[in-house]
Amino acid sequence: MTNKDVFLPSGILLPRFRRNREKMKKYAVIACDQFTSEPGYWEEARKLIGDAPSTLDMILPEVYLDKADEMTGIIHGKMEENSDKYLTYAGCGMIYCERTLPSNGRVRHGIIGMIDLNDYEYTKGSSAPIRSSEATVVERIPPRVKVRRDALLEMPHVMVFFDDEKDGLTAYMNGIKEKRRKLYDFDLMLGSGNIKGYALENQDVLYTQSYLRGECSKNGLTFTVGDGNHSLASAKAYFEEMKEKYGDSAYDMPCRYALVEIVNIHDEAIEFEPIYRLIKNKTTDEFIKELSSKLDIRYEPTEKCFRYDIITDGEVKTVYVNDPKTTLPVAELQVFLDSGDYKIDYIHGLDSINALSTGGNTGIIFEGMKKSELFPAVINDGALPRKTFSMGEAKDKRFYLEARKIK
Repeated sequence: MTNKDVFLPSGILLPRFRRNREKMKKYAVIACDQFTSEPGYWEEARKLIGDAPSTLDMILPEVYLDKADEMTGIIHGKMEENSDKYLTYAGCGMIYCERTLPSNGRVRHGIIGMIDLNDYEYTKGSSAPIRSSEATVVERIPPRVKVRRDALLEMPHVMVFFDDEKDGLTAYMNGIKEKRRKLYDFDLMLGSGNIKGYALENQDVLYTQSYLRGECSKNGLTFTVGDGNHSLASAKAYFEEMKEKYGDSAYDMPCRYALVEIVNIHDEAIEFEPIYRLIKNKTTDEFIKELSSKLDIRYEPTEKCFRYDIITDGEVKTVYVNDPKTTLPVAELQVFLDSGDYKIDYIHGLDSINALSTGGNTGIIFEGMKKSELFPAVINDGALPRKTFSMGEAKDKRFYLEARKIK
């Protein structure tokens, strides 16, 4: 248990037309790191939106990351314009939201509020109460910082997990939501399900903070970032930039904080799927030989081991790493891959990895991480390897909707 609140109320902004379902459908758009190889998705979104006010005008989809220099100023201008014309305070410090997912029809329960970036670290081995779940690729941070620098607004697609096996916070929200103001209720664009939001009153905010302090702070860890690791890391990097520039006065700036959605890792709508590895420059035999040179490889299971099925052209060879040094099979494998010269692709789904493991490509299949293993792994191993797990399909991801002023 900790006496410090790491989840805080914020001045949340919503569109003045939040009760107009058709306008809201055009306003909210999916996280910028989705459909990065499918410009057609973003073109379809733009066609649907037309000239209507939309968060698409205030973000930089990663599919257009190479245009960051020319688009950043335009994005900042649109933030100023939309803030003046369309945005207003929600009149509450936190929002309880229910997202019906298109992939499985389940409802994901979350709470919108803000975190203090002083409580968050993305470096491996951190003991901060808020930690990254995956290794951060520092090269991906500068373009995002460039967008955040001089921006009037932030709009989060960051999803942060807490560990609550009792699911008591969701039970509380279900008990009070019908007595609270419904802020929005509309279908998201392009078949992405539905979103509802309810204003949380002062007593709800206090209850949420008290519950998180008492039930969800374990071994010094309260939150781990599930989605949007690099966006939150960029917010942190920008705040550090402001501290270096302005000294202690930076602690009074709104950029010290970041708006996020917190979700219970045990929420039934949260599903983890493994992300397999495809090696493009080694045959199965070459790979196993190199693996054996650095790890204790067996061909029969031992008392403590990880199993890997290694595939090329439909032929499967199974090996076991005896006495692994990490908590998860994917972590043990990625540490090895990072030590060599491997051309790697990250593949979702058994059908896909089998289909791609041909013509000299080598696929590696392993047991995926269970949801219940995330917090112990972050505590024991630090930030996990990149591409450790996937959460549902692209259209399940968070949409930009709420905003907060950061200058």
